[in-house]
Amino acid sequence: MAAALGACRAHRGFISVTRRGNHSCNALKPQYDAIIIGAGHNGLIASAYLQKGGLKTAVLERRCVLGGAAVSEEIVPGFHFSRASYLLSLLRPHIYQDLELKKHGLNVYMRDPYSFTPMLEEGVGGRPPRSLLLGADMAMTQKEIGKFSEKDAKVYPEFLTYLETLACAIHPLLDAPPVDIPGLTQGSLRKRISALRSLKPLVKSGLKLGKNIPDFYELVTAPVMKVLNRWFESEPLIATLATDSVIGANTSPNNPGSGYVLLHHVMGELEKEKGAWGYVEGGMGGVSRSIARSARSLGADIFTDRDVERVLIGQGGSAKGVVLTDGTEVHSKVVLSNATPYVTFKQLTPQGVLPEAFITAVDQIDYTSPVTKINVALDELPNFLAAPNSADGKPGPHHQCSIHLNCESVEVLEEAYMEGQQGRPSSRPMIEMTIPSVLDPTLAPPGCHVASLFIQFTPYLMEGRRSWTDKDRERFADTTFDWVERYAPGFKKSIVGKDILTPPDLERVFGLTGGNIFHGSMSLDQLYLARPLPSVADYRSPVKGLYLCGSGSHPGGGVMGAAGRNSALNVLADFKRL
Repeated sequence: MAAALGACRAHRGFISVTRRGNHSCNALKPQYDAIIIGAGHNGLIASAYLQKGGLKTAVLERRCVLGGAAVSEEIVPGFHFSRASYLLSLLRPHIYQDLELKKHGLNVYMRDPYSFTPMLEEGVGGRPPRSLLLGADMAMTQKEIGKFSEKDAKVYPEFLTYLETLACAIHPLLDAPPVDIPGLTQGSLRKRISALRSLKPLVKSGLKLGKNIPDFYELVTAPVMKVLNRWFESEPLIATLATDSVIGANTSPNNPGSGYVLLHHVMGELEKEKGAWGYVEGGMGGVSRSIARSARSLGADIFTDRDVERVLIGQGGSAKGVVLTDGTEVHSKVVLSNATPYVTFKQLTPQGVLPEAFITAVDQIDYTSPVTKINVALDELPNFLAAPNSADGKPGPHHQCSIHLNCESVEVLEEAYMEGQQGRPSSRPMIEMTIPSVLDPTLAPPGCHVASLFIQFTPYLMEGRRSWTDKDRERFADTTFDWVERYAPGFKKSIVGKDILTPPDLERVFGLTGGNIFHGSMSLDQLYLARPLPSVADYRSPVKGLYLCGSGSHPGGGVMGAAGRNSALNVLADFKRL
């Protein structure tokens, strides 16, 4: 152990080392049926479905690593981080099966228990401070909740059933494009009748909801606190659940629409366990690599270090390929963009081919992000006051969880949110900490660990007017580490390296406009028929042959692969009509 810790300490400092080796073995051809801009998970999934449908497809990624935000990178030598996205749940089950991702190397470590909220308080009678541990063992979970409220412990199973009922009912909407409004209202009678099929998922969801439609409507439109306060009375449980209503979103649990964000984060499924989240072996890049292997096995060409400068437009105004930054032209019949709608339409598409009103609408899409992500290399396991480490130093059940810090009460979350809205990083930020190396030994040297700190609320511009400086970044990282230290003394001295990604850094590194992890706010005005805009909700852009396939489209960020699959199916349908 001492040798391992000595090796860890030798890595102190920040060194950026990126994994390579993701290049295609094939040469880039001058002509394809389809070109996909960006090798994020949606782009890779779209390429697999297009290849299955018979279209020769190429994926072009500007970075030297595949995966977009679902990447694994060696930021500190010997430590491998899920640098942006850090948990898996919302990968749609049929995509997992269709692309045979397990066969292509995807391995997931399931987490149980899955949520740990330690308190900042003095212990009583020599006992540690209280904490709240939630897991699949309902008896254990109810006992944990009962430390704060017997009433809450009793109704918690009923609450989970309520959430699961609502989440399962909207699955049909995730797995299909939105209702085809133009098809239903324009064109010949035959086309309108054909478009009726697009109503099927909506009808199916409605039938599944049945008498629960009013509950669904309330949850997705109301402040989540209106719902949680009706169910529960204990602050630690309410605040822990409320974190899922704001995670990644620039909102408060007291704001309308925060209920949908909560629902969005519980609608997933992993290894047939509804609502479960897990760690991908080797980091989140393992998801992207397995999808890429599947797509390549079907015949797709996937390239890194290929930066697209613009979409090529033919004489008839249709997309006919792309131009790379080195001047290389690659022609195709269609182009799919996995970039954000802003990057797609404001940077990659020649402005002269887009209607002026459409460009104005694109400018109004909300990309506000409250998120800073800090990846940390540690030479020892964090030791929480509320759950002290065992004498043998082995991880406890709580170490595998999402660890919620500064989440004792909704008031703490609200204060953090209000500071962010004033253009200041929160002085007591909401922190979601994960330590995937406790389950996955491939991520760090023996005895060492990697930790992910997903932090809110931080502004894109400091004081609403100036850019972040290195001093600002370090100061905020120190604030964050000081808070972790209060829950787990010794944390700061265990840090051997760090990677700080503020909203502008997330934009610069990963192409996430505004640093928004969802490719655009998940607010009610930017969902379903209006994602990212009503005129392009079906993935088809105003430019014939140019499609969206990223998380900026329905069903939005976090629902892994649904946008890529849905877009590819629309492309194949258009080819069939031709």
